[in-house]
Amino acid sequence: MQIGMVGLGRMGANMTRRLLRAGHRCVVFNRSRDPVAALEKEGALGALDKADLVAKLDRQRAVWLMLPAGLVDGTIAELMPHLSAGDILIDGGNSHFPHDIRRAKDLAERGLHYLDVGTSGGVWGLERGYCLMVGGERETVARLSPIFDALSPGRAAAPRLPGAERLGSAERGWLHCGPAGAGHFVKMVHNGIEYGLMAAYAEGLNLLRHANAGAELRAHNAETSPLENPEHFRYDLDLAAITELWRRGSVIGSWLLDLTAQKLAEDPTLGHFDTMVKDSGEGRWTIEAAVQAGVPVHVLSAALFDRFASRGESDFAGRVLSAMRRAFGGH
Repeated sequence: MQIGMVGLGRMGANMTRRLLRAGHRCVVFNRSRDPVAALEKEGALGALDKADLVAKLDRQRAVWLMLPAGLVDGTIAELMPHLSAGDILIDGGNSHFPHDIRRAKDLAERGLHYLDVGTSGGVWGLERGYCLMVGGERETVARLSPIFDALSPGRAAAPRLPGAERLGSAERGWLHCGPAGAGHFVKMVHNGIEYGLMAAYAEGLNLLRHANAGAELRAHNAETSPLENPEHFRYDLDLAAITELWRRGSVIGSWLLDLTAQKLAEDPTLGHFDTMVKDSGEGRWTIEAAVQAGVPVHVLSAALFDRFASRGESDFAGRVLSAMRRAFGGH
């Protein structure tokens, strides 16, 4: 099958490679030429611009966008004059699902099809495959099923569960989740959960790191709460070894834990990382959706706010607290 790929960043380039290795024909475009040139050497057909990309695709065309959410509408507008009725546009980035509903409606009026595909796998996707959460028309999804099969991890990625045959493509690593927006809605919640899981690992490992607090000298005064039983906190724990241990048989084992263990093995203090953690917007949208639907998401909310705090957004609040405490005597 033939497909166009616009955006050859951390994921788009490797997705193209995975498709090429599965025998699909790929026409590729990127604002900078180096990724295009690299993929041409691996069998892709390079395009000079978006019009050239469309021209090099056979009708009915399929164009996959792997771009930051803020660039999707502009790119669609640039592609529109060159597309024909029956062509398919796929947004594989992290767009907000209401935008997908709007796009699908607008494009349908022009005879074009639109799919939103939440894509998880990151920089490891070439090796492991990509988990794909698809929204859009059932017939259009079926038309692109060979592409989804090539990108996804396949059945061997996880042990088969009883009754899995009724789940269809889900056990292959991709799923038609529902109409327009459903794919990005599921990916949005997926990323919200990811925030919570990451925060839980981080907090737990931080507590383990401070298990030797009893060996530290602490001032005994009205300003500092004393450690009640210092003798209880004299464990010098090896976090790299503990995370490696947890990877084997533990109920909290996961790919996130695998990655954490790898980084701790490389640098037990994680000294070359800073404390600022960014958020892509998916966590915010998850909380907004939960508020609108009236669904409590305590952990996911706390994880998002923790990311804000990591960027210094709580510093002024801390100064206010310090000012109030000092004003009433500091005790």
